Amino acid sequence: MNKELKNLAAWSIETAKSSGADACRVSIDGSRVVEISYRERKPENIKEASKKNLSIDIFVKGRYSNQSTSDLRKEPLKKFISNAVETTKLLAEDPYRSLPDPKYFENMVKQDLKILDPNYQKLTPEKRHEIVKSIENAALTAGGDKVISVTAESEDGHEETILMTSNGFEGYEEDTYYVFGGNMTIQDEGDRRPRNYFYVVTTNQTDIPTPEKIGQEITSRTMDLMGGKKLKTETLPVIIENRVAPRLMGGFVQAMSGRNVQQKQSFLAGKKDQKIGSNLFTLIDDPFVPGGLGSALFDSDGMATKKRIMVDKGVLKEYYVDWYYSRKLGWEPTTARNTNLIIPPGKRSIKEIMKDLDRGIFINGFIGGNSNSTTGDTSVGIMGKLFENGEFTQTVAEMNIADNYLNFWHKLAEVANDPWTFSRYRVPSLVFTDVVVSGA
Repeated sequence: MNKELKNLAAWSIETAKSSGADACRVSIDGSRVVEISYRERKPENIKEASKKNLSIDIFVKGRYSNQSTSDLRKEPLKKFISNAVETTKLLAEDPYRSLPDPKYFENMVKQDLKILDPNYQKLTPEKRHEIVKSIENAALTAGGDKVISVTAESEDGHEETILMTSNGFEGYEEDTYYVFGGNMTIQDEGDRRPRNYFYVVTTNQTDIPTPEKIGQEITSRTMDLMGGKKLKTETLPVIIENRVAPRLMGGFVQAMSGRNVQQKQSFLAGKKDQKIGSNLFTLIDDPFVPGGLGSALFDSDGMATKKRIMVDKGVLKEYYVDWYYSRKLGWEPTTARNTNLIIPPGKRSIKEIMKDLDRGIFINGFIGGNSNSTTGDTSVGIMGKLFENGEFTQTVAEMNIADNYLNFWHKLAEVANDPWTFSRYRVPSLVFTDVVVSGA
């Protein structure tokens, strides 16, 4: 643990209490981020930034406020905290605001989550540039004369957080992350200029594919958009690729928020222990995945995390209920945020599944769209490929799917064996039947 941050957090709590706060929670975050991008074989963007920020939750006389500052010098900080306490006293009372019962801090798992790369400091500026240049070169080489432009990018960072409360919680987290990828625009028939991207995100350098593979994947995915055409509106099976499945799941997960349930802004309100999807829809929240981008031992309230089955064979089992909304709802709290979301993989590959579906659309990208967490209605543009008899036959563009989540997840017919590991959503490709795909 960073002793400097720990001591500052403890001092801040004592300062708040001596200024008149009944209770408080302090979070201090520090980060270093490096960004590089190349275009036309030369650097387009080089940026490095470091920052520290202190956020304090103040509870005084039934009132609450959250305030933050980046000035961590003790004299200005003492004045900031004292003013924050006085300002909080002027706010309206909120009887539901308090620190969590300390019993929820107990039983925190002691485990190395492997989210801190011990070799992060060995990633030199020269190495970063070499990787990004190699990504761009590989993409340009694979794309040939069809390429209009390529941007290759990287971002990496080191982060640390200490969270401390006046009623006994103390937690520290340190992690690293890496983002490598880029985007490409190519010339297609007429005025069409398809654009696509490919990125990988990891916590450890050892999990990053080679720059050549990343660059080739950027090109391959962009070239796949050539010749895209709109089909007639048709009811078909669709396969949603693992990499883009989280885009479709976001609206569903949002509706699992205790806040949205309490505010009557969730189509899942009142659905606990009810069937909301097919038997193949199981959703697990696992905070202990080694190297997982969402892995954590505690949440933003300080409550100990644990593995949870959120949806079990189509039945909704849990919501994401933080301490505040648990009190407003009169429920037991679960956790303030999702960690690593997992749909258990199936046994067959996409290729094997396609052979049995006869005719359908493989969706490998979404464009625009919207999702209503109150009603469950969602509509989104798609791009991908038509397949027939197990083979891709045509690129599909300018089409749309629209449905209600409570209908859509009942159509989940199979789960492929290819979970995507470069995301908090560790989800395989998903197969849905009887989907209306709107086109010409």
